[in-house]
Amino acid sequence: MTAGPIAPESAGTPAAAQTERQKLRKHFGRFDILFFLLCTIVGVDTIGTVAASGAEAFTWLIVLAAVFFVPSALLTAELGAAFPDEGGPYIWTSRAFGRLAGAVNNFLYWITNPVWLGGTLSVSAVTAYTTFFNDGKELSTPAFYAFTLVFVWVGVLAAILSFDIGKWIPTVGAWSRFLLLGLFTVTVVIYGVRHGLHGFGLGDFAPSYAGFVALVPVLMFNYVGFELPNTAGDEMTDAQKDVPFAIFRSAGLAIALYALPILGILLVLPVKAITGLGGFIDAIRQVFTVYGGHVAADGTATLSGAGSLLGDLAAIMFILTVLSSGVTWVMGSDRALAVSGYDGAAPRFLGVISSRFGTPVRVNVLSGLVSTLVLVLAHELTHGSAAKLFGAVLGLAVSTTLVSYLGIFPALAVLRRKAPDVHRPYRAPFPLAISVVLTALVLFATVQLVAPGAGDQWFGSAYAPDGWTHGERGRYLLTEAVPLAGFMLLGVLFWALGRPTRTAAAKSL
Repeated sequence: MTAGPIAPESAGTPAAAQTERQKLRKHFGRFDILFFLLCTIVGVDTIGTVAASGAEAFTWLIVLAAVFFVPSALLTAELGAAFPDEGGPYIWTSRAFGRLAGAVNNFLYWITNPVWLGGTLSVSAVTAYTTFFNDGKELSTPAFYAFTLVFVWVGVLAAILSFDIGKWIPTVGAWSRFLLLGLFTVTVVIYGVRHGLHGFGLGDFAPSYAGFVALVPVLMFNYVGFELPNTAGDEMTDAQKDVPFAIFRSAGLAIALYALPILGILLVLPVKAITGLGGFIDAIRQVFTVYGGHVAADGTATLSGAGSLLGDLAAIMFILTVLSSGVTWVMGSDRALAVSGYDGAAPRFLGVISSRFGTPVRVNVLSGLVSTLVLVLAHELTHGSAAKLFGAVLGLAVSTTLVSYLGIFPALAVLRRKAPDVHRPYRAPFPLAISVVLTALVLFATVQLVAPGAGDQWFGSAYAPDGWTHGERGRYLLTEAVPLAGFMLLGVLFWALGRPTRTAAAKSL
């Protein structure tokens, strides 16, 4: 028995859905899904942010891998194989809770990615470029915009291209991760043998509530994304077999690809010197002095000879890695938004698949425009400060992403009850427990993003983000809560604009 029709409500399956789905092409095989997942889950832009919390970060990374990452893999393996329709998480949420919930959830799921591409990822790429190719000097404003706009629109173009071409970006990105993180890990060992490492005792790994509050949102942001390939479910050659295969193999690789470089940064750099934006890049520059270069008394690393050559190569791989992260998420979330468009949960104008490319070109262009707007606004509002731009956009991206999973994670238990007869090639153990635990963790992380320290000392000295004081807690709350509320209202608006599609489907019954 197959997964059945799309429609989660009595309105029926819109004729538009059948029209648009016929334009999709099957190009997404087992190893394409695996590489896609590695680019989705393993992002290098947040490695420095995690490492900045010290050795405790490594402890929470392992704990969250056990209680969050692995259960979410089990959950997605069942839903992705049982309900493999194009749109993935939108389909699961709307089937479980209705089109309105699906529309709001899907808008949040989508909007995160152009915000992330235009803010966090583009500024990370700029930082790598300036560190290795511009002697650490910031680019002029025109040069900054030239670099970042090319970065954003190359990503958009890759998303527009038919999947048999566009999928090569995730493939290249996956291999860039292997080479970059593998070379960095090996070089840390060589550096340690020659120069010694920063020591820390077992006590430094001890977990704390303050560390949990600071780290759990970012770690969970790193650990989500198993569902993204299912946004292209109708483009997979054999979703029911290939999705579980790719998820379980990527899970183990992802944990290793996060754990090893974070541990390497902690071994090389003193915690006080690690920054969210430049932590990983600075560590690469320092350890690569073993191939040529030196570290001055003030900690400044200078590369020369082979060290300079390998450093430039690492910078290129870093840029390819962050670009592929953005491309995979835009590819997936744009498809989900297009599906909600032709399913009656968003404007029909957005629910169009290009006959030429087999991709949602209109949504792709919209994502590029949003990315550009975010890039310009963030750069101007932070007066060109790369660190402030990085922090501001990352916080918004993390909160918006996590809220969207409040619709996705409960869907496992609900669909077990609502659709018990659907064939499930893989069945997750303890579905109710998995849904409850994952949803509770996401809810906790979301509350802590909006009101850090809630439940202990809201906005106390141990919880307030860098640059904020206790007296500014109300202002901070508004900066986080207002955009979230605005995005939710836009999701409701999208659902309202999808009414003509739903009405046409109901009349056809």
